[in-house]
Amino acid sequence: QVQLVESGGDLVQPGGSLRLSCAASGFNFPIYHMAWYRQAPGKQRESVATITNGGSTNYADSVKGRFTISRNNGENAVYLHMNSLKPEDTAVYYCNAYRYASLTGSSYDYWGQGTQVTVSS
Repeated sequence: QVQLVESGGDLVQPGGSLRLSCAASGFNFPIYHMAWYRQAPGKQRESVATITNGGSTNYADSVKGRFTISRNNGENAVYLHMNSLKPEDTAVYYCNAYRYASLTGSSYDYWGQGTQVTVSS
């Protein structure tokens, strides 16, 4: 029932811009923290940007100043606006929803299917 449906991945030239979207369903979206991860070939998966249920954001140093994460709780959606794209941004980008249930000490993670972003001339 839980779904994270991503869209927006594309082939773009260096210096270009792209917006990734993640549509969530099947869970109480507003109370979840959200994040974008990426994994390039031969590299570890890394957190790109996070946004809490309260709207606080955090970014990896490699994308700070270029990427912006946002959320729309009314639409159950998270976005990643990417500007000044570089070839090293090429990766599969994943949408992630997570929360921590304090009463049970449990963590919950949901993942999207991933969308390919390729930055190349």
